[in-house]
Amino acid sequence: MKRKRLITATAVSAVVALVVSACGGGDGDGDGNGGNAEPAFNAAVGKIYNPSDETGGIIKMANNGDWDSLDPGETYYGYSWDFLRLYGRALVMYKIAPGEESGELVPDLAESLGESSPDAKTWTYKIRKGVKYEDGTEVTAHDVKHAVLRSTDKETFPNGPAYWEGFLNLPEGYQGPYKTPDMNTDQAIEVPDDQTIIFKLKTPFSGMDYLAQLPQTVPVPEDKDKGAQYREHVISTGPYMFDTNELGKRFTLKRNPEWSKETDPNRNPLPDGFDVALNVNQDDIDNQLMSGDLHVHVTGTGLGSAAQGRVLSDESLKAEADNPYLVRLWYTSVNPQVAPLDNIDCRKAIMYATDRTGYQRAMGGDVAGGDIATHLLPPQIPGSQDFDLYPAGEDNKGDLDKAKQHLKDCGQPDGFATNITYRNERPQEKAVAEALQQSLKRVGIELTLKGFPQGDYFSQYAGRPPYAKQNNLGLVVNGWGADWNDGFGFLSQIVDSRVIRETGGSSNISVRIPEVDQALDAALVELDEGKREQIYADIDKRVMEEAVILPGVIAKVLLYRGKGLTNVFINEQYGYYDYMAMGVEQ
Repeated sequence: MKRKRLITATAVSAVVALVVSACGGGDGDGDGNGGNAEPAFNAAVGKIYNPSDETGGIIKMANNGDWDSLDPGETYYGYSWDFLRLYGRALVMYKIAPGEESGELVPDLAESLGESSPDAKTWTYKIRKGVKYEDGTEVTAHDVKHAVLRSTDKETFPNGPAYWEGFLNLPEGYQGPYKTPDMNTDQAIEVPDDQTIIFKLKTPFSGMDYLAQLPQTVPVPEDKDKGAQYREHVISTGPYMFDTNELGKRFTLKRNPEWSKETDPNRNPLPDGFDVALNVNQDDIDNQLMSGDLHVHVTGTGLGSAAQGRVLSDESLKAEADNPYLVRLWYTSVNPQVAPLDNIDCRKAIMYATDRTGYQRAMGGDVAGGDIATHLLPPQIPGSQDFDLYPAGEDNKGDLDKAKQHLKDCGQPDGFATNITYRNERPQEKAVAEALQQSLKRVGIELTLKGFPQGDYFSQYAGRPPYAKQNNLGLVVNGWGADWNDGFGFLSQIVDSRVIRETGGSSNISVRIPEVDQALDAALVELDEGKREQIYADIDKRVMEEAVILPGVIAKVLLYRGKGLTNVFINEQYGYYDYMAMGVEQ
């Protein structure tokens, strides 16, 4: 997840039942996975805080920027995937539960997980009967096929993941249903009847259910599809539907009268709706959370630096906060398409000149920011191995002598100038850019800061290669959370050069290494788990050898629970509060 992940649970009649049966009971002592109604630091980590089955009320949320897109085919922020389950149903989802249970895949729109052919290249899903859109029409497998195929049109939908176009056996020249509407796509997706969808892959892939949980499988009725404008009113299949949508300002959700618990055993929607304000100042969000005027900072990036100190130094405020580790790396892309960073020694100079402690402080320190990282794979990913190719000294403040030597080797003995980008709405990212500006200046590397809006950061600016090269965007402050928790789910969209699109929207800003692409392909067909995990570790090291990614921190985040929220817990697949489980006291 720059962004991402998904979820839901086995049949439960209420979230309280989930608390009791899946989490070991609401014993109130705060131990293990039991529910707890008493405020306490990390009360929603690994367990459910304030369990309740009370319905009604409106949950108030705020975003310190704009959504990349509300369209399930074009969104790629983790918080958006978390939120999207309120109004969209993918074929598969992650279980709605705290702790490790949130990593369990369960059927959602589908009746069961996928059925594979012996060679793992053909996967079949049966759609539940009776699932309806908000207008009362019934969902069919044709709608899922249309949804997946439209998402492959990366000119229309630049922001979304690029898995489907890589895996599906699409006909040569296919450009999506808008540009090539008459092209037969049965060789990639077959729909023999209204309840059956068959995916046909180019290569074997045993993790097909992970693709099936992507928001891109949320059905889209072809007769209601308005292309890029569909984001203005997505047709709901979930328990909530859009009531109002003022683009860039605010949107609201209300209950979907056509949603039925009988066809959705995973969700137990408690509030009557959601009110989401956009482009709200970070400090204002933090103050509103602590004053009780706001329930949730929806992006899940946590409190700003000013509020962090206030909360951590006040025990009563700290008791309303949670501080989970995330399967996420905060990092900076080092773009080899921008001179003089096309020279590996200039890139290595950046690696050695970076003050890692400054990077960590900018992200919030060891509590709110995370642990200093020296490579890509977080420790939670199977196959992660600890190594450091660019030692920064015992104090982690950098090796300036080696940095200067590499500057000489790349023909820039006095340093050079380039630009560094960050997302305007993220104060920590600006602080990272400022910290790098200060640390690299010690060896003569001059950085000019350039901020861009988060909604278009990848589609129009940092992730659009022609723009990045033309505007000398040498360093790009970035972050990534696993689409699912294995090496492929973490690495593929940030190190595979084949996902880079000249039209923009790719999460891979800087990695163009053919042997890495080949290694990813080899990992997909490697059946031995140990060998497969070693491939991912080798990819990690190979990317670091090219010095095209500057690791920052393995992420932690300091989240604040708004007053009156019920059923609050961290969904470990997203790293955020589980928005589908939440309720609010009346």
